[in-house]
Amino acid sequence: MEEYQPAGTNNARSPWASSGGVVQGELTLHPPIHPPTGAVIRVPGSKSLTNRAIIMAALAEGKSTLRNMLRSDDSYWCLDALRRLGVQFTPDEEEPTTVTIEGAGGQWLNKSGSLYMGAAGTIARFLPGALAAAEQGEWVLEGSERLSERPIAPLVEALNALGSQIHYVNADGQLPLRIQARGLKGGMTTISGAVSSQFLSGLLLASPYAGGTIELRVSDGEIVQHAYVQLTIELMKQFGVEVESSASFDHFVVRPQRYVAQDILLESDVSTCCYFWAYAALTGGRVKLSGIHPHTNQPDIGMLALLERMGCKVTYNEDGEGIELMGPALTELRGGFTVSMKEMSDQTLTLAVLAVFADAPITITDVEHIRAHECDRIQAICESLNLLGIRVEERKDGMKIFPGTPQPPLSAMNTYDDHRMAMSLALIGARVGGIRLRDPGCVSKTCPDYFEQLRSLGMRVQ
Repeated sequence: MEEYQPAGTNNARSPWASSGGVVQGELTLHPPIHPPTGAVIRVPGSKSLTNRAIIMAALAEGKSTLRNMLRSDDSYWCLDALRRLGVQFTPDEEEPTTVTIEGAGGQWLNKSGSLYMGAAGTIARFLPGALAAAEQGEWVLEGSERLSERPIAPLVEALNALGSQIHYVNADGQLPLRIQARGLKGGMTTISGAVSSQFLSGLLLASPYAGGTIELRVSDGEIVQHAYVQLTIELMKQFGVEVESSASFDHFVVRPQRYVAQDILLESDVSTCCYFWAYAALTGGRVKLSGIHPHTNQPDIGMLALLERMGCKVTYNEDGEGIELMGPALTELRGGFTVSMKEMSDQTLTLAVLAVFADAPITITDVEHIRAHECDRIQAICESLNLLGIRVEERKDGMKIFPGTPQPPLSAMNTYDDHRMAMSLALIGARVGGIRLRDPGCVSKTCPDYFEQLRSLGMRVQ
């Protein structure tokens, strides 16, 4: 794998970013001549599952095979960091989304070095505990400019309470971090769940390798996205580790255990699926996404119920072969409701774009935490929609979007180096011609071939 750029740059792109054909510059989007009719798309593996599985496989004893792995910027930087720790892995020559990882058993071969994480928030929250649990070693964890601005203090404080020695290299509460591995002791620690569920997932991932039983309590009694913690616990169970949890997910007990190598087929990414279902909703077409089971625990599957509420028809295949969505007639997308997007906040921007074309305003609540994601997503989408001439009321924890007719601005629209901003704004091009996006290549964080997929559905991408 190729070398990363030095810390202090805003480099978040990986060599895998070019796989979708759009890396930098601008592109222009125009509506399809005809809506898609029964198109079938298989999206890559779940980003959330991929990065969790990679870390667990690296910690495990034995050789794991991960199938349908997401090849994106985030997974590249995750594998690159593990490579620098001495973990051996082998991509399948015929199927690049399959990788075999030789587990290190919780003790890293390379005991020092710098590890770069790009803009991957999951890696920044999952690696510190996995490193601190080792018996020895000292590493510096660095990230892109934006990742270095994102909060990390709740995780650091909780790990240090368990005996780790993690220090801030520059500003308190931010990357880079210096981690001196001395192992984790057993005991009780608390952590906030109000900023990111990834802090709790990062603690849970590392806890089996502590010297004694670890008891975790959520200090404020709130977790912004319970479902992602559930995903962590279920994947840990697949790797042979049991977690005891309360029904309200505010208390966890993890006893000393070891991950056992597995051969796992990772489910496709529901968050990415939602953009293509939204495309069908906006064009009045039909799109089927394969590789998704209707009973998935990925929280963004809840977006389908919202799309049904807006007038779409969803066909679920119980055999897991796919879920098809058919959009309503172009003038019949329904609005006129208020919805909490707390548990599926990654789809806040998708819903905001759909709301532009609805028949009544839509109000989105309970997503204040997305202000600390790749960008301040509430402010960014409100600015973008205003630029298109759409009335939006920005609120502390969300927004109210009023329907309107977008007018393409004279200059290309900013994507804020945020994959979800780029993917959502691109959907406006399903209805309005001449939508120009600057730096569309930021979609490589989760779906490098996003624009190629839109082109396959009829979107005219220049």
